[in-house]
Amino acid sequence: MLEPSQPHQHDQRPLRVREVADFLDVHVATVYREIEAGRLHALRVGAGRGTLRIPRPSLDAYLLDAGTVPTADAA
Repeated sequence: MLEPSQPHQHDQRPLRVREVADFLDVHVATVYREIEAGRLHALRVGAGRGTLRIPRPSLDAYLLDAGTVPTADAA
C-alpha cells in the first residue's frame, strides 16, 4: 500500500513505474507518457538506458497538481 510521504516515514525508497501505475490504476505507458511530458519527475538509475524510479515526493506533487490529494487510504 502506498502512502503519502511523511518527513519520518520509514520507507522513502523511490517507486517503480509499475507501482505508480498500479497506485493510479493506469497502464504503465500512461506513467511513461507523464514522465516524458515532464508532468511527473523520475530518476534514471543505472548505466546505459537504466531504469526509472519516481520519488514519493514527486508522486505527491503530481497528485496535488492534478487536483488529487494523496491519502493514506489509497492503495
